[in-house]
Amino acid sequence: MTKPLVLALDGLSATGKGTLGRRLAGALDLAYLDTGLLYRAVGLSVLKAGEPLDDPIVGEKAAQNLDPASLDDPALRSDEVASATSQVSVHPQVRAALLKFQQDFAALPPEGKKGAVLDGRDIGTVIVPDAKVKLFVTASDEVRAHRRFLELQGVHENATEATVLAEMKARDMRDQTRAIAPAVPAEDAIVLDTSSLNADEVFKTALAIVREKLES
Repeated sequence: MTKPLVLALDGLSATGKGTLGRRLAGALDLAYLDTGLLYRAVGLSVLKAGEPLDDPIVGEKAAQNLDPASLDDPALRSDEVASATSQVSVHPQVRAALLKFQQDFAALPPEGKKGAVLDGRDIGTVIVPDAKVKLFVTASDEVRAHRRFLELQGVHENATEATVLAEMKARDMRDQTRAIAPAVPAEDAIVLDTSSLNADEVFKTALAIVREKLES
């Protein structure tokens, strides 16, 4: 049996990696999984239950009972859920509960696909460290905050670029300094800075990188 082609796509929020992941999956006919939605679904579940976000047992239970259908909930994209996500995702119990789901997706891509693109924060370092291609997408804090601010227009009228930047930095700090699976590039990952690139330029650059790696 041919081993599935796996692309590990890591990076922080508002770097454009979600859009890039979907476009790469489409261009290469691969399955796509936004693994961040798994953690967001756990965060949303804990919020709805009114339970403490810093309780690892609560987070573990939510992860174990995760309903895949909940990944389509629009509420997952809210800033409140994003903040909750970075708090519940620090718990080793939560990460362990979701680890198998992600690894199974990579090993057995749905719909008979020949491989998969997994988008997250620890894909290349923890989930599939043997991925054929690893990309770490980044951008400056200011550019990322501006992108997120524009996304929030018409949704959160009280949002300002300054508050978005502050909240983003706080979340980044939690994600990058957590003891378990911090959001850092794998040693063999190619870092792609999208600060001065539009979506089409990011896609073109990334696709060239992937094709070069596949031919090597």
